[in-house]
Amino acid sequence: MPTNRGTTSLKLKRRAGNPMRDYDGLPCELRNWLATAVLPWRPASARRVFDRAMARTADPAHALDELDRLQARLVAKDVGRIWGPDHPLLSQSYSARQVYYPTV
Repeated sequence: MPTNRGTTSLKLKRRAGNPMRDYDGLPCELRNWLATAVLPWRPASARRVFDRAMARTADPAHALDELDRLQARLVAKDVGRIWGPDHPLLSQSYSARQVYYPTV
């Protein structure tokens, strides 16, 4: 059965619970980040990374920067296999957000 994940090496796992309730319980900054995320993040995964970064930095902007860096690393793992050697992530240092959302 086709899914909305497209071609990716991300693992498929069935989850119990209510993901919308989990999403609604996230901090506003994190919900806004997830709304423009390149990858399909689970609310629990995003919260875990965000909370760890907040514990280290105590600054939501720095925590979101860390999420951007992690997402860029995850996208970079699939770039060559999916989009080929001419993709900008393989030739230069870009964050995933710069490649997919250049005006942000």
